[in-house]
Amino acid sequence: MASAPLTLAEELSETGEFIDGIAAIVNEGVVLTSQLESQLDTIRSNAATQGMQLPPEDVLKDQLLERLIMSEIQLQRADRIGLAISDEMLNRSIAGIAEQNGVAFEEMPRLLALDGLDYAEFRRSLRDEITISQLRRIEVGQSINVAEREVEQCIADLEGNVVANSEYLLSHILLSVPESASAAEIAETETLADEIYARAQDGADFRELAVRYSSGPTALEGGSLGWMQGQQVPTLFTDVLQDMGKGDVSQPIRAASSFHIVKVDDLRSAVQRSEVEQARVRHILVQPNELIDDATARQQLEDALERIRAGEEFGEIAKLLSDDPGTANLGGDLGWAGEGVYAPEFEENIAASEIGVVSEPFRTQFGWHILEVLERRVYDNTEDLKRQNCDVRIRNSKAEEESQLWMQRLRDEAFVEKRI
Repeated sequence: MASAPLTLAEELSETGEFIDGIAAIVNEGVVLTSQLESQLDTIRSNAATQGMQLPPEDVLKDQLLERLIMSEIQLQRADRIGLAISDEMLNRSIAGIAEQNGVAFEEMPRLLALDGLDYAEFRRSLRDEITISQLRRIEVGQSINVAEREVEQCIADLEGNVVANSEYLLSHILLSVPESASAAEIAETETLADEIYARAQDGADFRELAVRYSSGPTALEGGSLGWMQGQQVPTLFTDVLQDMGKGDVSQPIRAASSFHIVKVDDLRSAVQRSEVEQARVRHILVQPNELIDDATARQQLEDALERIRAGEEFGEIAKLLSDDPGTANLGGDLGWAGEGVYAPEFEENIAASEIGVVSEPFRTQFGWHILEVLERRVYDNTEDLKRQNCDVRIRNSKAEEESQLWMQRLRDEAFVEKRI
């Protein structure tokens, strides 16, 4: 989101009219009227396509302006801590979107133009989304700890649990309670949650209720959370979902600083077992530095390769030569791992290597490597996935509350002046 000086935001045209206006001043930046109107147009268009009734114009505009203000605050925070999304990372994200739509990366500008979207604006908006996501991961996610006993308890609780063995398409209404809320304010929010639930039970469109009342990140998208595996559903919702079917809406769920209402839009059975291909690999890493340039680092590995082919032990050379502090003393042994663990160039060489044959030197972002694939196997990682999914579930449950508190603190600390 752009942060523009006031003189630029209120630049006059030749006729003396404002080219753009300021919807809100946010610390040293602004939210422009054009940004607000553009997003309003998008929401109106999406609502019309989905046949969804929107709240009154003034309510919708205030909700959207608050979202834009929070985005601006978070982007300013990211800028202050030096968080930046590289073009490479952005292009990878766009390539993933292109793949999901069955088109080539190069076709994205044309595809977006057919929907009336500007490619440069799409890139800017996506970069902002990724920046905010990374910021939350850093400032919220890394502050969340999951104890081993919590994971073990989660696994025990999920054994035979219908939720854990299903996948859910959920929608969600979040009603936040300020950190310093009085008992009366909490009671008022609880009453509103009960009223929303009653309206949903009477047949009101859940999407419209979410747009009107929810303060969740997907509120203006009708509260949709998309598909998620049962083991990844926040623990806060697990007991409630146990007895819910397609189309059901939960009673308000109380959390420490919020109330939640969940709707099951759809559900399906989840896959029970999982197998992955793994390789056990050892490597030697030489990192260029102020004393060893790139060519010298490669030559050192060329020499090491010749020594190995002449009969010297790979592991002994790794102990003496490798710059990888985690594996050098292990003779370069990285242990078992599947796809997606290592750098792309590293994984390409694993895939291309025969067992017991040392690769030619190759470069990654970490330096120069040679590697040897020691073994390959098909590994049943179902139990590993259970642990990973429980870890994710617990973190997601904690993150919902932590994220709301973190955003509220950012909002409270920011200078905000709404101009509309």
